[in-house]
Amino acid sequence: MSEERRRKTIVIGHKNPDTDSICSAICYANLKSAVTGKDYIPGRAGHVNEETQFVLHHFGVEAPKLVENVKTQVRDIEIRETKGVDRNISLKKAWNLMQDANVVTIPAVSSGDVLEGLITVGDITKSYMNVYDSSILSKARTQYSNIVETLEGAMAIGSEEAYFEEGKVLIAAANPDMMEYYIAPHDLVILGNRYESQLCAIEMEADCIVVCEGAAVSMTIRKLAQERGCTIITTPYDTYTAARLINQSMPISYFMKTENLITFEDTDFIDEIKDVMASKRHRDFPILDKDGKYKGMISRRNLLGAHGKQIILVDHNEKNQAVDGIENAEIMEIIDHHKLGTVETIAPVFFRNQPLGCTATIVYQMYNESNVKIDKKTAGLLCSAIISDTLLFRSPTCTEIDRVAALALAGVAGIDIDQYAADMFAAGSNLKAKSDEEIFYQDFKRFSAGKVSFGVGQISSLNAGELVSLKERLLPYLKKAHKEHGVDMMFFMLTNILTESTELLCEGAGAESLVQNAFHVDVEETNAEMKDCIVKLPGVVSRKKQLIPAIMIACEV
Repeated sequence: MSEERRRKTIVIGHKNPDTDSICSAICYANLKSAVTGKDYIPGRAGHVNEETQFVLHHFGVEAPKLVENVKTQVRDIEIRETKGVDRNISLKKAWNLMQDANVVTIPAVSSGDVLEGLITVGDITKSYMNVYDSSILSKARTQYSNIVETLEGAMAIGSEEAYFEEGKVLIAAANPDMMEYYIAPHDLVILGNRYESQLCAIEMEADCIVVCEGAAVSMTIRKLAQERGCTIITTPYDTYTAARLINQSMPISYFMKTENLITFEDTDFIDEIKDVMASKRHRDFPILDKDGKYKGMISRRNLLGAHGKQIILVDHNEKNQAVDGIENAEIMEIIDHHKLGTVETIAPVFFRNQPLGCTATIVYQMYNESNVKIDKKTAGLLCSAIISDTLLFRSPTCTEIDRVAALALAGVAGIDIDQYAADMFAAGSNLKAKSDEEIFYQDFKRFSAGKVSFGVGQISSLNAGELVSLKERLLPYLKKAHKEHGVDMMFFMLTNILTESTELLCEGAGAESLVQNAFHVDVEETNAEMKDCIVKLPGVVSRKKQLIPAIMIACEV
């Protein structure tokens, strides 16, 4: 499977997502997956509000995964899946594996994929070039299976699972009389087919003898070795070659780096690790998952070909409303019903923008255009989004296309649209248990007009008494939010769905005169000392189509 085929595309709405943002992301991701056969995953850039929770619960759909930012992560680049090895494999085997895989670093991992160390080509080279004493093989605690494998030999007597842990390595080049002077207990002796030399080594309590040139080992020698606990290995190599190769049987654990390993997690951001990689001379770095298990390797070269996350934006095209890190992402498509914003793309993208009351209406059209059947859950989600964004057709943003789509979807979903809308709005306005902050940011967006920046939040409710209570709570919080965001002005819409009107809370220098100019109304100061400014806007229920355009025009005057 190619890297392009494995990549997932995230379909995501704006920060502080509303019902349209969440439902359109879910439904459009499902549509794209059905049409293309590729992986499209719905995401959300913020908390799921009460209204949307009601919708998801009603239709038995899980909320999309929270995506706090879309900066390029290690998991977005090509991780070389270099297989981890056991710490006891021989230097020769490690070298062969490196040559076969064309890599210079191999990780040693435990049976549970826990990283234990790293062995590099440089480490192996040093082991060949450095001069070690003749006891290095036992100091490295070399397993006999490594010796057999390295010498391409066979185990005549003994167990391959045992270890050579004491003594030195020597070649029996002298006659047996001389051998008695330099063979000590536990030594490993490399020798030929001379019976006397083999017998002498065993009697001098050698732990292992290596019989070269494929020579046969007599039954007498085998029996004596068995009795004395001496291992016998045969090899087709001559004594010179066997002596040259035997150090390559040492385990990589003796030479590999095990402390202060520089590792990265697959969730780390590229921007945060590239400086670390540049400051180290290592060519390869291990990658771990969130549980600390080894996944693969990356090199500095991998960063050059890093791909940003593939993203589809729904229900917005403003950079300041988009998920953090959008400038690092590869935007593939934009599906929206708002004015053109400030999102920039590197390459041309599919951009569908229609003057409708809801993004879900566009998604509904695309299902029909693609001849993809809409099931009950999808119909319920799309219908809920249209009800929410159009305030059940009361909003001036609502079009006849939205109305027809919502009624058709309600039929598929099997809901009474009026009763369902009442239940949904009631769930959304159930704010008693929420903090001022949670209420304020339930549906909040930032905007800019020229050099003027401002934020606008909104709560829509069927309960006039609840809106009065919210006004008393949010007036002081508006001042706090104004300072925290550092914008020029801050507004909050308290919208009564039944009376189709809004009380607009205003904060910031110039906010009062701006509203007066925008709507040609007088601003009411409810508290002369606190300077709490409120303006009543009959017939205004839509932030997108009524409030924001009026403020934008007033900013330019």
